[in-house]
Amino acid sequence: MAPTKTILRALAGETLPTPPIWMMRQAGRYLPEYKATRAQAGDFLSLCYNPDLAAEVTLQPIRRYGFDAAILFADILLLPQALGADLWFVTGEGPRLSTVQTQADFDKLGPVEDIHETLNPIYETVRILRRELPAETTLIGFAGAPWTVATYMIAGQGTPDQAPAHALRQENNTLFEALLARITAGTIDYLAAQIEAGAEVVKIFDSWAGSLKGEAFQKYALEPAREITAALKAHYPHIPVIGFPREAGDNYIGFAKATGVDCVALDNSVSAAWAAQHVQVDGCVQGNLASSHMVTGGQALVDDARAIVKAFSKGPHIFNLGHGITPDADPDNVQRMIDTVRAG
Repeated sequence: MAPTKTILRALAGETLPTPPIWMMRQAGRYLPEYKATRAQAGDFLSLCYNPDLAAEVTLQPIRRYGFDAAILFADILLLPQALGADLWFVTGEGPRLSTVQTQADFDKLGPVEDIHETLNPIYETVRILRRELPAETTLIGFAGAPWTVATYMIAGQGTPDQAPAHALRQENNTLFEALLARITAGTIDYLAAQIEAGAEVVKIFDSWAGSLKGEAFQKYALEPAREITAALKAHYPHIPVIGFPREAGDNYIGFAKATGVDCVALDNSVSAAWAAQHVQVDGCVQGNLASSHMVTGGQALVDDARAIVKAFSKGPHIFNLGHGITPDADPDNVQRMIDTVRAG
């Protein structure tokens, strides 16, 4: 049966007169209602693991803006925690994890089959959302890509150039690849459980894919995405997969065909005109307005949004930002973006 929800139609390859729209990190710190709910939860991780409150913050931007999709409120680092890593957040600085830099560190991690004990609250959030979301709104689940998750697990935090992960990859490739394989297997199980709970689409976020060059990109960004997608498609052929190898540059070309993803999400380091010519030829694309427009607004926001819609108008397209919305964004600029896209 052909899908009726707009995002599912675009993901199935349909060119729509008006692109469906959602926004990365649309449930987040730029919204006053989010801040109130997070204060109620106490801290970020408590919010992620409280199904009622996590569902509430997922629903807030749907109520406010009527986006065509809701994305599950969670974090890519919940999977490493479920695999046995220690995880905590430092106010103003971000996440911290126990590191995996030696075989002994790796041996402390738990087996993949044990992750659900930790992640069950996330699946309950998905079930709540399937009940509570408007009938026309698509529910997107997600996970971090293995390379990106590995960079945090190796360094113990985010790094500007992913140098610790690159060093381990070169100095102890056996350990590096074992860690990547564990994360890949865990990601497959995690996304499958989200689908079982009610996710209609899943997205793989490879936020640090751009630091992989040449053969390393093929081996550690493209191949894990292909493996995850193939495993999910074997059991859930009707569930679309969105891949986001951020800052992949020319490696965006052919990514959909090589991995089997139904849609390639684009950052704003590539132009929509270039991506329409080189990436959209293989199917649906998502993106790619600069998130800075959500801070600065003005006519530039309108002009760039219109240009993106026009550039992608001859093929399947889901409108989104090129990266997540930032905490300093103005909620009114989000509305202006939506109005611009939907006005045609």
